[in-house]
Amino acid sequence: MKIVSANGASIPTLGFGTFRVPGPDAERMVSHVLAAGYRHIDTAQIYGNEAEVGDGIRRSGVTRGDLFLTTKVWVENYKHDAFVASVDESLKKLKTDYVDLLLLHWPNEAVPLAEQIGALNEVAKAGKVCHIGVSNFNTDLMREAVKLSGLPIVTNQVEYHPYIDQTPILRAASQLDMSVTAYYAMADGKVLKDPVLQEIAAKHGKSIAQIVLRWIVQQDVIALSKTVSEERAKENAAIFDFALTADEMAAIHALARADGRIVSPHGLAPVWDKAA
Repeated sequence: MKIVSANGASIPTLGFGTFRVPGPDAERMVSHVLAAGYRHIDTAQIYGNEAEVGDGIRRSGVTRGDLFLTTKVWVENYKHDAFVASVDESLKKLKTDYVDLLLLHWPNEAVPLAEQIGALNEVAKAGKVCHIGVSNFNTDLMREAVKLSGLPIVTNQVEYHPYIDQTPILRAASQLDMSVTAYYAMADGKVLKDPVLQEIAAKHGKSIAQIVLRWIVQQDVIALSKTVSEERAKENAAIFDFALTADEMAAIHALARADGRIVSPHGLAPVWDKAA
């Protein structure tokens, strides 16, 4: 498995995401993908499946130290005491003493960012978390988080697929020695009907999902794949035996459009950066 290094963290570049994966499916699939070779699992407090993810990890038989586990603190838990208590609850549900990466899930102006970052640092220094990061932050918030943090911020997890230009985020992450983690890689299924992607997939004898995931990891971006199908999970992992040409990478980048963003919930989303 390819590794992305950022601010002291070594993160498997292909992760298994569990957003909107119901508990029983989460347990089944986490156990399966770990046994099949995945080593990065992503969940969150708000997903409501941390306990089943923990059960799946135990069922897999994979040694905890061989696994990179990410979870995220929900915005309603950002005040200091609630934050620390929520992390303890997450660890209990996940049946582990620590998570490898803990993220702030969305910005929340109701609680000072300094308090949020301070709590992240506190739980990390207490040994409950190995690395800390953010999710759905714009570039200004990324830079502010880095300035406020005594510990390195290792990633910003954001929506990223062929229809959204995340150049500002990618550039800022590079300047800050951070990684970028991509969710919604399949653009809610829109990529599956794209003629450009269909042509590239046919040329390589790969699925469109494999092409998109390869496009992401070939940028040294961490990709989260999600499925409730064991066969599809196996297919999604088979992206390290080929490479896209520079022209193919450019053709996929050219699919980006101004209205390509899918995830921008009112009351949570920041003011997004304009594409370069």
